Amino acid sequence: MLSLALAGKPNAGKSTFYKAATMADVDVGNYPFTTIDANRGVSHVRTECPCLDRAERCGDDNCRDGKRYVPVELIDVAGLVPGAHEGRGLGNQFLDELTNADVILNVVDASGGTNEEGEPVEVGEHDPVEDVDFVEEEMDLWLASIVSRNWESVERQSRSPDFDLDEALVDMLTGVGATELDVARTLRELDYPEDPIAWTDEHREALARQIRKRTKPIVVVANKADIAPEGNVERLREAADIVIPATADGELALRKAAEAGVVDYDPGDTDFDIVGDVSDQQRQGLDRIRDVMADYGGTGVQQAMDAAVYDLLDHITAYPVQNDTKWTDGQGNVLPDAFLLPRGSTPKDLAYAVHSDIGEGYIHAVDAREERRISDQTELDEGAVIKIVSSN
Repeated sequence: MLSLALAGKPNAGKSTFYKAATMADVDVGNYPFTTIDANRGVSHVRTECPCLDRAERCGDDNCRDGKRYVPVELIDVAGLVPGAHEGRGLGNQFLDELTNADVILNVVDASGGTNEEGEPVEVGEHDPVEDVDFVEEEMDLWLASIVSRNWESVERQSRSPDFDLDEALVDMLTGVGATELDVARTLRELDYPEDPIAWTDEHREALARQIRKRTKPIVVVANKADIAPEGNVERLREAADIVIPATADGELALRKAAEAGVVDYDPGDTDFDIVGDVSDQQRQGLDRIRDVMADYGGTGVQQAMDAAVYDLLDHITAYPVQNDTKWTDGQGNVLPDAFLLPRGSTPKDLAYAVHSDIGEGYIHAVDAREERRISDQTELDEGAVIKIVSSN
């Protein structure tokens, strides 16, 4: 399961985002370090279900009339303050929780209503653009400190005649999610001495920054967009590659209202219908949420997770089945499972994702959409429905 981590300073709305995305019972408060211990839960990214190409919708619990929700892990950790990489605040605890995350959602208070420490100030008093660079810098320096602490070991290994720098760095950086390919690509982009003993702090920091970009890419969530002063969201969009305006409060209100049968709403929808009795005050509140959704194409919570997985990580959704005619498993369930895979994945990669035994016994695969056998090297597309034939 892919892991998405919520980062940002205190009071930016991370816990509200987490609660809205998971509907888990967590503390939400207007004071620093509401979250002390990391919250871990299951949320979902949204895509179109292949059942839309059939006469009937599938009966999967994660499919709502063709809107398919694929599980991901969501982590909400303690707020980040300046100097976190040196242990300030709950910095070490926060940053250590990020080691297994595949992507970071940097939740920024777009309203400028909290200062750099996460303390409440007047809306517009703080520049939220500063919070974009701040989180990235703290993460880079945190990883640089890990590299520096372990560099002596690399130097010792370098005295061996069969020393390989790539292998030494992979051993060091596996714990933060770096792969052999990540290390190889990063070293190709850097200028550095062949002898690790000659490396300087600048060389090690450059390595750390590039590895962080590869292993912990960032989506900026411009939260509290509904109360942000004019121009703040646009300036945030100019400050980062992927910025999703959001109102976590609005999403949480809609999910609670949907649970109560007051509104008809699925996460990621661009609008909703009021289907139950509401007071004038409630209707006004819902109308305000609708106005924000009209401006930004939704509340931003679902959109941020989707952007992280499908755009930034460039993953696809593939659906393994046992019956390639009916698109069912052995019990007759239609499209029961969905797997997130990196773009470029093959049928054999899907087999291993289902189970290592299935992958080891892989014989061939059938494209259920095209009703034909496909090559082991075929790159799967979004929404691929695949029958895997295995000896196990």
